[in-house]
Amino acid sequence: MSEKSKKILITGNEAITEGAIAAGCLFYFGYPITPQNEIPAFMAKKLPMIGGCFIQAESEIAAINMVYGAAAAGVRSMTTSSSPGISLKQEGISFLAGAELPAVIVNICRGGPGLGNIAGSQGDYFQATKGGGHGDYRTIVLGPSSIQELYDLTFLAFDLADIYRTPVLILADGVLGQMMEPLAFENGQKPKMNLPEKTWALTGAKNRPPNIIKSLYMGEGELEEKNWLLYQKYQKIQNNEIRYKEYHAQDAELLLVAYGLSARICKGVVNKARKQGIALGLFQPVTLYPFPSSALAFRAGKIGKVLTIEMNMGQMVEDVKLATGSSSENFFYGRPGGGIPSDEEIFQSCRKLL
Repeated sequence: MSEKSKKILITGNEAITEGAIAAGCLFYFGYPITPQNEIPAFMAKKLPMIGGCFIQAESEIAAINMVYGAAAAGVRSMTTSSSPGISLKQEGISFLAGAELPAVIVNICRGGPGLGNIAGSQGDYFQATKGGGHGDYRTIVLGPSSIQELYDLTFLAFDLADIYRTPVLILADGVLGQMMEPLAFENGQKPKMNLPEKTWALTGAKNRPPNIIKSLYMGEGELEEKNWLLYQKYQKIQNNEIRYKEYHAQDAELLLVAYGLSARICKGVVNKARKQGIALGLFQPVTLYPFPSSALAFRAGKIGKVLTIEMNMGQMVEDVKLATGSSSENFFYGRPGGGIPSDEEIFQSCRKLL
């Protein structure tokens, strides 16, 4: 077996570290919280071996501000946490967006609100896709559903962050982080995209005019102008970076819409239903922001009936309803607080709708 086709059995949290290192991440700053603790553990072990820097910060707030400093110097940096920890990082994420600094933030989501529990959940969709912190800003949000996607989307996140000079958030969950699957990866993989030179970075101004990185604009009209520039960037992201997957959706009588762990469960439901002659299909958003509204509207309009499945009380379903409008009937099935829907639960819900 060649190195390029090599597969290893690996946990989701470790796949994230492999994807980050393959993408050229050399700086990691974090703080312990379950169920993502394997990520800082692996980064603490691996980064010093390749000349990188690992720092366990004194808090989540300190960690996100260390990411800000490293990103301002033009290096690829990352932080990871789980739901309550990501909440603490929101001010820093807003600062990163305002200063137009590229960074990757991973949320291995757990049950909430509050301290909640350490079970896998999708209760942070609103926080991730609607901003989370203060001000008019957005982050690219990627929703992996497998170990392979955790690796691939982490790798992609660093390229997207550099291209658009923006924070990119990976929204996973405790189950994906802890489970094991085969992962195929290439050793020594290099960024695939044509990345812009970081002429804006704070690398010393001995041979050039000084750069200024800031998110404070006190002059009259300055901040409004800055917000319009950010808005134009987000429009460009919406035009260029929408990603989604469809599974048996073309001839479906009922369309399931789900992301992450819910999507992989729904894929099993579709297979089960098809064996019994029931035409189910799956639409899986991969970019949660930008949300694939047009593609979903097209598919839902042809089918006429949509069931959104989430591990929460109903969050992405609001984007589904906005996308589909009156072109389809919309239904929801959710399990909050770390509850994971079984394929039989979803299957029975589908049978009732059909």
